[in-house]
Amino acid sequence: MNSWSVPAGTDKKEVKKMKFIPNFMLRDLVGWILAIGVLAALAALFPWELGEKADAFAPAPAGIKPEWYFLFMFQTLKYLPAKILFLDGEVVGILAFGLAGMALFVVPFLDRSREDTKRHMIFNIVGILALLFIVVMTIVGYVT
Repeated sequence: MNSWSVPAGTDKKEVKKMKFIPNFMLRDLVGWILAIGVLAALAALFPWELGEKADAFAPAPAGIKPEWYFLFMFQTLKYLPAKILFLDGEVVGILAFGLAGMALFVVPFLDRSREDTKRHMIFNIVGILALLFIVVMTIVGYVT
């Protein structure tokens, strides 16, 4: 008797084989879709209440302040007038902060010189002024 033979008393059964793609994967996918469908139906029919519903149009509570890293933006938006030309002041402020954020990504591509040129000095001055603005507005936000 060799090591490859079937032990005595057991029948040699044929193992049913199935291809993973597409047969097994589709069968498994149907099960997952049914389970997620049941979960979504339960969530829609019996929603879990998390508390009082928020009113998006209600004014913010008095004295609310954002985290320190957003405080300079919050303070800047408070000082902008209600209307700038034909746009709302807050919209202009948010657009300005978005453009400033995009400028931060562009600066390394614009200031590629290794020499201390006039353009390099301008980028340094603008960067120092921006940092100064951020620090001052953050301090003003904490004080007021």
